[in-house]
Amino acid sequence: MRIPRVMIAATKSGSGKTLLTCGLLAAFKETYKVQAIKCGPDYIDPMFHRSVLGVPSKNLDTYFTGEGLTRELFARSARGAKLAVFEGVMGLYDGLGGVRREGSSYHLAQVTKTPVILLADAHGMGKSLLALLRGFLDYDRDHLICGVILNRISKTFYETIKPEIERELPVPVLGFLPRLADLSFESRHLGLVLPQELPGLRRQLSVAADAVREHIALEKIEAIAQRAPDLEVDGTEEKQIFPDKAAIGVARDEAFGFYYEDNLRCLEDAGAKLVSFSPLHDGALPKGVCGLMFGGGYPELYAKRLSENDAMRAAVRNASDAGMPILAECGGFLYLHESMEDMEKNTYPMAGVIRAHAYYTGKSVRFGYVKLREKDAAFLPEGAAILGHEFHYYDSTDNGSDCVAAKAVTGKSWDCVHKTQNRWMGFAHLYYPSQPAFAEYFVGAARAYKNGGGTP
Repeated sequence: MRIPRVMIAATKSGSGKTLLTCGLLAAFKETYKVQAIKCGPDYIDPMFHRSVLGVPSKNLDTYFTGEGLTRELFARSARGAKLAVFEGVMGLYDGLGGVRREGSSYHLAQVTKTPVILLADAHGMGKSLLALLRGFLDYDRDHLICGVILNRISKTFYETIKPEIERELPVPVLGFLPRLADLSFESRHLGLVLPQELPGLRRQLSVAADAVREHIALEKIEAIAQRAPDLEVDGTEEKQIFPDKAAIGVARDEAFGFYYEDNLRCLEDAGAKLVSFSPLHDGALPKGVCGLMFGGGYPELYAKRLSENDAMRAAVRNASDAGMPILAECGGFLYLHESMEDMEKNTYPMAGVIRAHAYYTGKSVRFGYVKLREKDAAFLPEGAAILGHEFHYYDSTDNGSDCVAAKAVTGKSWDCVHKTQNRWMGFAHLYYPSQPAFAEYFVGAARAYKNGGGTP
């Protein structure tokens, strides 16, 4: 596989990776068909990528899919593109549990043989910046770091520090971004504020692109991307034809929108036809659906409005009572509770599928990668596991007990998930390519429901 590619990684979280990546995407899309890639289990950064490019960004994660499958997923994602731009996660070397290479930006760069541009937040630093960069270069065993960009630095000091860096370190400095007081992507408890919530986002993206064009050597980044070696990809993609597709209703609106593109693709590859609906705005489920999927998001910010949509809550409850297959994770899991409180501790009725109350804790309840196994096999082959990630500030009076989740590094485990033969509802965000049988089983359950009930 031949595709020019480059990764924007950073020395730490909060360095400005998303802003720089969006600026580069906007600048490069004028010349190339660009594919954006996000490292790790992040939903919000890919939304910003999509706001720039108008096409979905893809997630890649070496913990979820190992080396060979990760390369294969990249090949599928980048097919037809002339340039791929990766956005890293956290600091360049920060992986599983903060100490292992799996799940890190660097491991993904190794696996996909992608050159790295290292972004450093230089605000408040002088020559100490060289010590920081030297450490990152010394730790770069495969010599993937091909350039440095400095963020939040004045033009005057940039012109002073750039020759110092290039005289002492074996890496070119490709440009800088000045402090842009009127340009920032705000954050909240689960990450950045969603793109659609930011007033004047298009203007901000335009400002970012202009800053990138003015202060960064785009032609040098292009040259680095062009030097990326050919990539050997294992396996071939074979699609099964399903004349009898199962229509799956997918909750999508301001409250729900956290979906991995490759999860949706897995469902479609298994024979699903995905139909969007809004628990906020619609008064009924889409006609003909034989399964429901509630992804993550921010239902806590819309608890009152979700509760006021009595017709939708009743429609979901009635579908559940009729035995319709359901997938729900994190925010979608909260919505299916009998009640949920918002962040001001006001309690509102929800869909009533799960007889429990969801409440705000004010702190991160669980964070990190998990491996889930069923106590009684149904969605997964006997003895198999599916990988996922948790990050939530809410908890439930009943998290379920039909599966066991275990932390990837420490092995700490706990019971979780409300599961039947055709429903899976819990906090963990699952990554279906790590166990495609999960998606195949759910679509099979939806098809069986459509054809008169029973299980696949």
